[in-house]
Amino acid sequence: MMKKRILYIAALLFTLSSLDAGAQHVVMNATIDTIQMRIGEQTRIKLELSVDSGYGTPEFTTDNMPGKIEVLETKNDVRQLNQGKRKLYSNEYLITCFDSATYVIPPFKAVLDTTEYLSNGLVLAVYSVPVDTANINNIAPPKDVWGQKLSWDELRDVVYLTFLVLFSLALLVWIIVRLVKNKPIIRIVKIKPRLPSHVNAMNRIEEIKRDNSWRVDGDDKRYYTALTDVLREYMCERFGFNATEMTTPEIIAHLQVVADKDSINELQDLLIMADLVKFAKMKPAMNENDRNLICAIGFIEKTKDIEEEKRPQPTEKRIVSKRTVRQKWILIASVIGLSLLFISVVILLVFDLSNLLG
Repeated sequence: MMKKRILYIAALLFTLSSLDAGAQHVVMNATIDTIQMRIGEQTRIKLELSVDSGYGTPEFTTDNMPGKIEVLETKNDVRQLNQGKRKLYSNEYLITCFDSATYVIPPFKAVLDTTEYLSNGLVLAVYSVPVDTANINNIAPPKDVWGQKLSWDELRDVVYLTFLVLFSLALLVWIIVRLVKNKPIIRIVKIKPRLPSHVNAMNRIEEIKRDNSWRVDGDDKRYYTALTDVLREYMCERFGFNATEMTTPEIIAHLQVVADKDSINELQDLLIMADLVKFAKMKPAMNENDRNLICAIGFIEKTKDIEEEKRPQPTEKRIVSKRTVRQKWILIASVIGLSLLFISVVILLVFDLSNLLG
C-alpha cells in the first residue's frame, strides 16, 4: 500500500513540474490505464492536447519512452470541442515490457507552431511472475498449439486462383496439341446422285399420266403447259440450249442442228398444238392429247444419251480446309499469352499459400 502511495506522489510531482502558467490556451495531459502490471502484459498510454482552432496541427514524439518499454501500436484521433472553437488531439500508445522494474516515463513532447509543449510524467511498475522453485513438479507442461479455422475470406483468393490455374493449364495443353498436330479440317458432304436427263423427264411424264384431274376439269391448258415444260427442260439438259426461254420456231431451229428430221417434225406438231391451246384457247380432241403425250415420250426415247447412264456419279465430296498461316500465328500467340498468364497465376497462388500457411 505504501508503495502505491509513493508512485502516486511521484506522478504528481512530475505533473506539477511540467505545468506552464503562460500557456493556458494549450493544455497537454498524459494518462496511463494502470501504473503496475506483470511482465508481458499490455497497457495503454493516452496523450491529449487541447488547443484553440486557430493553431496548426501538433507533432507528438515518443523519444522519452524508456528503452525497455516497447510501443506495439499507435492510434491518432482529433475531435472538435466547444462548437468548433477548440480541438482535442489524442494519441494512444499500446505498450508492453519484459523486464521487471519501476519505470519513470518523462513528460511527452509536442511541437505546435514551432513551440514545444510538455505533458506530465508517468510512472509504470512492472512485476515479475513468482515461480515456486521448491515444487518444480507442479509446473504445468506447455499447452498444445491451438488449431485456427480459416475463414472463406482468407481462402477465397486461393480457391479462385486454383481454378484459374487449372483452366489456363487445360486450355494451354489443348492449344499446344492442336498446334503440334496441325491437322487440316476435313468435311465430307453427301451428294445425291444426279439422274440422267431422259430418266428425269420420263419420271415427270409418268406423273402427268397419273394425274387425271385435268381430264375431269377439262383444263387442257394446264395439261399442255406441264407437258411442254418437261420437254423444254429436257432439251436444256440434253442439248445445252435454253429452250425454256425460246419460242417454238427458235426451238425447232436449234433442234435441226442436233436431232433427226422425223423427231423434229413430231415435236413441232406437239409444240404448235400446245401454243394454240395456251394462247388461242383451242380445245383438241381427247385422242389428240394422248397422241401428243406419246409423241413427247417418243422424242425423248429417240434423242436420249445412252452414255449418260454409264457415267459414274459421285456419292460424296471431301472438303479440305487447311489452316492458314494467320491462324497458326494466332495459335502461337495464344500459347505465349497463356503461358505468361499461367506462370503469373502460379506465382500469385504460391505467394498467397505461403502467407496463409505462414
